[in-house]
Amino acid sequence: MKLSVVVSTLNDREQLLPCLDALEAHVPAETEIIVVNGPSSDGTTGAVMEREDVDVLVEISERNRNVSRNAGIETASGDVVAFLGDEYAVEPSWYDAISVAVASDADIVTGPIVGGSPGARRPDVDPTDSKTVAGRSITPFDGDNVAFDRSVLEALDGFDEYLCAGGARDCAHRVAGMSFDVTWSAEMTARYEVETDGGQPDTDWADTYRSLGYRLAKNYGLRPSVVGRTAGSAVRDGYKGACAVATGEGTPTGWFGNGTDVFANALGGLKDGIRARFDDRSNRRNPNGISTRHDRAVQVYDRRDE
Repeated sequence: MKLSVVVSTLNDREQLLPCLDALEAHVPAETEIIVVNGPSSDGTTGAVMEREDVDVLVEISERNRNVSRNAGIETASGDVVAFLGDEYAVEPSWYDAISVAVASDADIVTGPIVGGSPGARRPDVDPTDSKTVAGRSITPFDGDNVAFDRSVLEALDGFDEYLCAGGARDCAHRVAGMSFDVTWSAEMTARYEVETDGGQPDTDWADTYRSLGYRLAKNYGLRPSVVGRTAGSAVRDGYKGACAVATGEGTPTGWFGNGTDVFANALGGLKDGIRARFDDRSNRRNPNGISTRHDRAVQVYDRRDE
């Protein structure tokens, strides 16, 4: 197995460095390490350039994790490509877990992310959260701790760059549509390296619901269940927001503004998803993938030829 690890980062130098330290300590020296950065303004470029363990540094100009992932795929030469969030440090068993799964012909392998805020849960990595949509069984995975056989990434044409949020969830739907399997390995563990204060970032409701409407309409068409899932999710989140207002944790103005964002962006996502479904009628359902453009990288620093 030749493994390429793509680490996406954006203004997170202090978290990125422990992530790279863990990779240096726990993966073989021949593993290809690719950092996709940008557009950072915190000195990340200089810090990465000083390291001898990073094979390629790719600078991009877009604040989109899926663009970053695709830029990494374009650069990677490994027959297995792993994606790792810059805030995580791999455990000693991480590499061997991928190797064992690949030896068993796994298409995709993922594992747990541990640590972080007390009680925090990352639903994208819970193997028991598999669900059925339009007769299709979806196994979710976290895009910040997952490894793909390269042939699977090529079949998927990478990630859908329309999405600012939910790129891994969209990919999980497309993976199921193309009958690839997701393997869970408890040994493929990544850990929050930086202590947190227990707080959670505010949800960007506009991106969340544009992503939800888009990926459901794109993958399944505008069927009643798609509209029902989108509306049902909005009702549940609206109810939680109303409860927050009632307990003084939110404001009526904020709740109304969030509701407006949800409605407008869910409709926009559904509309764009239908257009995307017609733009790519193949099973991969990715009209905004790797093959659609080749201008992601602003600058590439490649040490592999040295």
